[in-house]
Amino acid sequence: MTDKDRLPHEKGFHVSWDQLHRDARALAWRLDGTDWRAVVAVTRGGMVPAMIVARELDIRTIDTISVKSYRGVAASAGQGDLQVLKEPDAGLMKDGEDILVVDDLVDSGRTLELIRDMYPKAHFATVYAKPKGKPMVQSYVTEVSQDTWIFFPWDMALQYVRPYRGDD
Repeated sequence: MTDKDRLPHEKGFHVSWDQLHRDARALAWRLDGTDWRAVVAVTRGGMVPAMIVARELDIRTIDTISVKSYRGVAASAGQGDLQVLKEPDAGLMKDGEDILVVDDLVDSGRTLELIRDMYPKAHFATVYAKPKGKPMVQSYVTEVSQDTWIFFPWDMALQYVRPYRGDD
C-alpha cells in the first residue's frame, strides 16, 4: 500500500483527552524553573494546553493571540496568507521577554514564525512538533512525522462511526 492509497485516519495520531493532559503536564515540567510573566495561548488549539501549563506552573496571567491562515480564493484575492485577528495586551507583551507562548502543534511553523517576529524574546512551546516547524519552538514534548495528521480530542466525536472498509 502506498501513501496515496491510505485513508486520512490511517496515517493519523489520535490524541485522547487523557493523553493531551499528560503531554501538556510533561511540557509544563520542561518549562519549570523560569519565572514566566504570562502565558499566551495561540487560539484555538493552544488554549487547552496553555491552561494546563498555566495551572501546573501557577501562572495566573493568561492572554491569547489569534492568527487566521487564508487558503484558496481569499489568499489569491490579496488578503495575504496569515492575518492576526486578535493580539494579546501590548503592555503585557512588550518584546515577549519572560512570556510563554503555547500552542498544541507546530506544523509548517508559519504561524509561530509570524508571532516570533512580533515578540522575538518570547519562549515558544508546543505539545507536538513536526520537523518543518520544529525550528520555531524551544520546547515541545513529542515529535511526529510531517505527513502525520494529528486528531485532537476536540475534533473527535464520541459516537459509533461506520468503518471505511469492510462490514460492520
